[in-house]
Amino acid sequence: MKPLETTFKRIETKYLVSKSDVDALIKDLKEYLVEDDYPISTISNIYFDTEDFQLIQDSLMGNFRKEKIRMRSYLDQPTVDSPAFLEVKSKDENGIGHKYRTLSTPTSITQLLTHGLEDETMTDYSLLEQVHELRQRYHQPLTSRMYIYYDRFSLKEKKERGILPYQKIRVTLDQNLTYRDQDVSFFAGKDGAALLEDDAVIMEIKSLEQKPQWLQAILDKYGLVEQKFSKYSCAYHKSQGLAYRPRPVQKV
Repeated sequence: MKPLETTFKRIETKYLVSKSDVDALIKDLKEYLVEDDYPISTISNIYFDTEDFQLIQDSLMGNFRKEKIRMRSYLDQPTVDSPAFLEVKSKDENGIGHKYRTLSTPTSITQLLTHGLEDETMTDYSLLEQVHELRQRYHQPLTSRMYIYYDRFSLKEKKERGILPYQKIRVTLDQNLTYRDQDVSFFAGKDGAALLEDDAVIMEIKSLEQKPQWLQAILDKYGLVEQKFSKYSCAYHKSQGLAYRPRPVQKV
């Protein structure tokens, strides 16, 4: 079994893809990429924040570096003791994304985030330190504030292409994105409001370096421009009755 990755450092860029282009786009990408080990997945996320959303508001205002803390399940019907990931995501001053995660259960993760209680499943002390620092910063409990669900298709770079250096590129396409800020639980079904009104697909490119020429050529072919977009930020804005849409990144 492949060892579980717990630390990620990568450049992440997002694109808004029309559903009508997805099949052709995947065909072109497969000239250089192959389906991931688990290419099709259902992803349920619970984002933790203060009751009045201080964490996401601080991130949007730039008071601290952009940070998110969430619980994630890849199971269609998770239970209280099924495997789940605790993940802390942040972005540094250079725009590089960092993600730290550990495997536990929904019960244990919720107890840690809401009450600061650790159990025997919590063995990543560096990640635990980050969690406790976040909890102490706001002087109030973190609680489950937003549920976000989507269906994902994943591709990874071919290792034996013999053409260009291997850069460990990964591409994901997320669709059927829904959210809810009530009944925020893995155990209340997948119902929710649409995150994007036009039911578009969010494509994300994750890489260790800048995009290679072949990948940029595919993006240009479909007129895809990098977008500034966050699923949690979008859900937060919509839950508060505020406007939010993906918007093109302004290149300096």
